[in-house]
Amino acid sequence: MQLYETQQIKIYNSLTGEKEVFKPITEGYVGMYVCGPTVYSNVHLGNVRTFMSFDVIFRYLKYLGYKVRYVRNITDAGHLENDADVGEDKIAKKARLEQIEPMEVVQRYTLDFHSVLNTLNFLPPSIEPTATGHIIEQIELITSIIDNGFAYEINGSVYFDVHKFDESNEYGKLSKRKLEDLIHNTRELDGQSDKKNPQDFALWKKAEPQHIMRWPSPWGDGFPGWHLECTAMSTKYLGETFDIHGGGMDLKFPHHECEIAQNEAALGKSPVNYWMHANMLEMNGQRMAKSTGNTINPHELLSGENSKMSKAYSPSVIRFFMAQSSYRSVLDLTDAGLLASEKGYNRLMEAMGLISKLKPSNTSSINIKEWLQKCYDAMNDDFNTPILIANLFEGAKYINQVKDGSETLTSEDITLLENNLNAFVFDVLGLLKDVEMQSGGDKLSGAVDILIKLRQEARANKDFALSDKIRDELAEAGIILKDGKDGTTFTVN
Repeated sequence: MQLYETQQIKIYNSLTGEKEVFKPITEGYVGMYVCGPTVYSNVHLGNVRTFMSFDVIFRYLKYLGYKVRYVRNITDAGHLENDADVGEDKIAKKARLEQIEPMEVVQRYTLDFHSVLNTLNFLPPSIEPTATGHIIEQIELITSIIDNGFAYEINGSVYFDVHKFDESNEYGKLSKRKLEDLIHNTRELDGQSDKKNPQDFALWKKAEPQHIMRWPSPWGDGFPGWHLECTAMSTKYLGETFDIHGGGMDLKFPHHECEIAQNEAALGKSPVNYWMHANMLEMNGQRMAKSTGNTINPHELLSGENSKMSKAYSPSVIRFFMAQSSYRSVLDLTDAGLLASEKGYNRLMEAMGLISKLKPSNTSSINIKEWLQKCYDAMNDDFNTPILIANLFEGAKYINQVKDGSETLTSEDITLLENNLNAFVFDVLGLLKDVEMQSGGDKLSGAVDILIKLRQEARANKDFALSDKIRDELAEAGIILKDGKDGTTFTVN
């Protein structure tokens, strides 16, 4: 029996605005699509937060025994400036400014994206398709939408007819927007004169002579619309209707709204059963933006080479910090928050390091199975990582209580606690023991043990001044000594 057969997950569905019991289309299998980056610049830390949320979701589904096909795309063409149907392609613009080929831009920033995610211990998706690798599928999709009467061609471009679609369907149901409100709040913009209505969006754009990225089509040389790419790639690899579609909150409208419309117009069915959206990342209480200087990129956060934070933070501390907030909540990145997460992470690692030293008893005074179900309950409740972490600290408290002799655990329960702490900390949350802890931990432990022995000798010789000096100077260095009935131990603060 797989774990998913005993654990019932509830997911907050953005489409309905409610938590719903998760029932995959095919028992034991999950199809999940997450909108990936447009690779024209270094990956933004806010994007990392979104991808990390879905990395944890992916990990938990796999941990429960589901066979998950996780598709996360790379947008390497068609994403115009300001997410509009006018202006320059973001990648082509970067290539023009740097006087290099567009695919050089794509290669550079795709490698950066993978490097950052690898450093932060992300699992790779099952499939990572590119927009340029699926031009044929997109042309076929446009043809179906035209044939069904929901799109029109004009001057070499093809536009989705939002008004025609809304007559028989509901445009705006994901973002809870009504077409009449969109009409009222829309102004005519220069360059949109080809459209029947300003609310219509491009499925295929005619390539002007100076446009580098272009492909032949039945409507002339051009390039696909940004919204169309995800519809083509998600349905190709996950089917006409699949389980989960994720992305950042900023993609709900118009991007995901347009995906729903395209799928219904081409295939006559809704593409996704559960829509999930991760919320925004702020810094010091304000929106992160290059224009205001209130920004920091992943490399700067990891290296400490920035003016916003007091030090460098390890990949695991960054993951731990982000997991202490629900994926649906706005997360405020602060130095104080990261420092607190680092201390919490170290306390958790310290406790886990003590499990193997616990002495088993004949009986258990703690119900470990009950604790374990609380961990599952947290993740089953829309992947509530903050509550999971609270339960993990509860497990750490049990370890310290057993070590101090105030509680007891049988050998079987110690093993159960150890296995499941490891599973939730490393397999589900994706934390790792820091490299410095892995490679230098034994050396640090050996050095501190020598100082502990010197302190014990000083105390035996009644040289309390030296004994206190060793304790105090270690404390200043962040190493706290603890005297107990079994001897002196230390923790790194």
